[in-house]
Amino acid sequence: MKRLLTASAIATIMAFNANAAETIKIGVAMGFTGPIESLTPGMAASAELAMKEVTESGLLLGGATVQPVRADTTCIDAAAATAAAERLVTSEGIVAMVGAACSGATTAVLQNVAMPRGLLMISPSSTSPALSTIEDNGLFFRTAPSDARQGEVLAELLIERGIKTAALTYTNNDYGRGLANSIQSNFEKLGGRITLSASHEDGKGDYTAEVGALASAGGEVLIVAGYLDRGGRGVISSALDTGAFETFALPDGMIGQSLPDAIGAGLNGSWGLAPGSDSPGGSQFEALATAANITVGPYTWQSYDAAALIMLAMQAAGTTDSAVVKTKIMDIANGTGEEIYPGELAKGLRILAEGGSINYVGASDVRFVEPGEHAGSYALYEVRDGKLEVVGHR
Repeated sequence: MKRLLTASAIATIMAFNANAAETIKIGVAMGFTGPIESLTPGMAASAELAMKEVTESGLLLGGATVQPVRADTTCIDAAAATAAAERLVTSEGIVAMVGAACSGATTAVLQNVAMPRGLLMISPSSTSPALSTIEDNGLFFRTAPSDARQGEVLAELLIERGIKTAALTYTNNDYGRGLANSIQSNFEKLGGRITLSASHEDGKGDYTAEVGALASAGGEVLIVAGYLDRGGRGVISSALDTGAFETFALPDGMIGQSLPDAIGAGLNGSWGLAPGSDSPGGSQFEALATAANITVGPYTWQSYDAAALIMLAMQAAGTTDSAVVKTKIMDIANGTGEEIYPGELAKGLRILAEGGSINYVGASDVRFVEPGEHAGSYALYEVRDGKLEVVGHR
C-alpha cells in the first residue's frame, strides 16, 4: 500500500510539473477609494503576502508563480465594481478573485462577472446576510461571518453593558440595512429597545438633521452601522458637536484607527467589534505581516486566509479551473488532516501534492458553515486614549 501511495504522489507531482512555468493571476478587488479606503491597503497587502509565500515555495502546481492584480471597486458604485472586475478577467486574465470588500460591490461582481464567467471569488469582508442565500453557482465564499451573526453578538454586548435603549443609524445600502435589521431584531429579543432606526447617506457634508431625529428619539448609546471614512464618521462628529450622544457602539464597518484619529478624544469610551480570533494563527499572521511592513487591522487576517484558501484549493484540484477549484474550498477549510497556519502554506501545498488532506486554520481560525462562510468569531474593541484596543474576543 505504501508503494502504491508513493507512486500516486509521484504521478501527481509530475502532472503539476507540466505547469511549472505558468503565471497564475489572482485578482485583488477592493474599495481602494470610498468609505473604507483606509482599511483596504492593509487588506490587499495581506492577501498578496499569502501569494508571495506560495510563489516563493515553488510548490503550487509544480512551481507556478502567483501574480496579484489589483482593481478598485470603490465599495459603493456597482457599475464601477462591475467594470473593474470585468477588466481583471478580460484584460488581465485572472483565474480567481480575492474580493470584493463591500457587500454591494461583491453582489454586483458576483452577478455580473463571476457567475457569467464561472470565476471563483472569496471575499474577506462582505458581511451582508443576503449573501448567504444569493444564487452563486457555488462560486462565492467569504472568510468573514454574516451580519446575521454580528447582530447577535452586538446585541449581547449591549445587554451585558447594561444598555436597555439605543438609537440606531445605518448606511443606506445592502450592508447597512441587513446589519441594522439583525441588530434590532436580536436586541429586542433580549429585552432591549431601539428608539429609532434611521438610514443615512454617505458623502453628505452635514448630518445635523439625521442626528437631531435620533437625539429626539433618545437612547443610552447611538449604534452607528456605517463606514468609518464616510457617513458614519460624519454622524458621530455631528452627534458630538451637538451633544446629542456621548457613547457610540461601532459595528465592523466603523472599526479602524482612522476613526479615532479623525474624531479625537470625544470617541474615548466608545466600543465595537469586527471579525477576529485569538487563535494561535492570529499571532503568527501578525508577526509575518509586521515583518513585511503591513499595518495589521480589520480584515487583514481574513484577506490572508481568502488568498491562501484559493491557492490551496488549486493545489488540491490540480488545476486553476474555478469549476473544479470551487469544489475543494470546503474540504480545505474544514479538512480532517494536518492543521495549517500562516507561514505554513508550503507545508500545506506539499501535503496536498502528495495526495494528503489538510485542515486550514489560518489566521482567523477558519471554520466554514454552509453555504461557504465563516462561522463567526469577533474581536472586541474599545477606544482608549485615542487608540483602538482589542479588549476581548467572542
